[in-house]
Amino acid sequence: MRARRLPPGPHLAGTVPTMKRLVALIGAVVLVDTMFYAALTPLLPEYADELGLSKAGAGLLTAMYPIGLIAAGIPAGLAASWLGVKRTLLAGLGGMVVTTTLFGFAHSVWLLDLARFLQGAASSCSWTAGLAWLVADAPSDSRGRLIGGAMGAAIFGAMLGPVIGGVASVTSTEATFGGVACLGLLLAVWAWTTPARHEARRQPISFLLRAARNRRVLTSAWFIALPAAGFGTLNVLAPLRLDELGLGALAIGTVWLVAAGCEAVLSPVVGHVSDQRGRLVPLRAGLTAAAAAFALLPLLDETGWLLVPGIVGCTIALGTFWAPAMSMASDEAEATGFDYAFGFALVNLAWAPAIVAGAAGGGALADATSDTVPYLALSALCALTLAELWRSVRSW
Repeated sequence: MRARRLPPGPHLAGTVPTMKRLVALIGAVVLVDTMFYAALTPLLPEYADELGLSKAGAGLLTAMYPIGLIAAGIPAGLAASWLGVKRTLLAGLGGMVVTTTLFGFAHSVWLLDLARFLQGAASSCSWTAGLAWLVADAPSDSRGRLIGGAMGAAIFGAMLGPVIGGVASVTSTEATFGGVACLGLLLAVWAWTTPARHEARRQPISFLLRAARNRRVLTSAWFIALPAAGFGTLNVLAPLRLDELGLGALAIGTVWLVAAGCEAVLSPVVGHVSDQRGRLVPLRAGLTAAAAAFALLPLLDETGWLLVPGIVGCTIALGTFWAPAMSMASDEAEATGFDYAFGFALVNLAWAPAIVAGAAGGGALADATSDTVPYLALSALCALTLAELWRSVRSW
């Protein structure tokens, strides 16, 4: 059931240029996708004023994207396996073009919610097929570096997103998101002209269920869910605390811009380390740093400005999980013979509910107690995961 690889021969001379083109394509796809996802943040107050959104309504609008991603997670994996990664990626890009345009022209709550939901579903197709395509064509000894590069592009897109949203707030959502939709069309043309060197595996859903029971795939999914929950909590509590300390919106945005910039630069480096030293080395380092950072945040919270480097350090620590965790899933797919797309579909399914749970659960727990409790809970989760990783190291 493995993908048919091209036989060795003269065609390998064109492999490196094709691989560079593919890496650039997948990086551009995830950049534009996350750019749209993050563009909502500066627009929320405007939508709340114009449409009378309550905090719950604004929260629902924000959550519709990951809800759509969850709903399409398994169908996206099956589509990539049966239709092929290229066709599934094109379907995701087509969905992004339509939903981005719809969002730009929507002026009712239900239509905005629908557009975000469908955009999340399209994103599930793009991410699952794009990463599976990248891994299928990549040499196994550079898989982590290439995934890290793609994640760096995604993080950069998340940095640009609020800028796009800000432009839309002072110009028009129709023109701004129409421009983003045009980028999606250009990416679709690029993807259409990029050769896919692997055929569709056409694996049945039983293979997906088998992947969902695989211990190492579940472990990689946990290493996606844990930082997602951490980011969800941090992105809710830390800006509110910085606002209490007197920082304005521009200053708070600058803190996140610096943190995301550091994370984007380090992501391919972490991926390269995971290729050279094994997937567990950066994961152990990330768990140790994240456990320490979350434990220190309550102390730094009391000292005012020291909270800023604490937030940056916490973001960098959480960012070390992405590349080795995704590479771990692709390694296991290769070792056991199930489709790479199934592994990445399960990874997507781990990210979306975790970030929602981190944002909603962390905020609710902080309301009921204090910010210290969710921070220490995340620190304890990282420490317990690190202990379990050391205990079970021989099985790896």
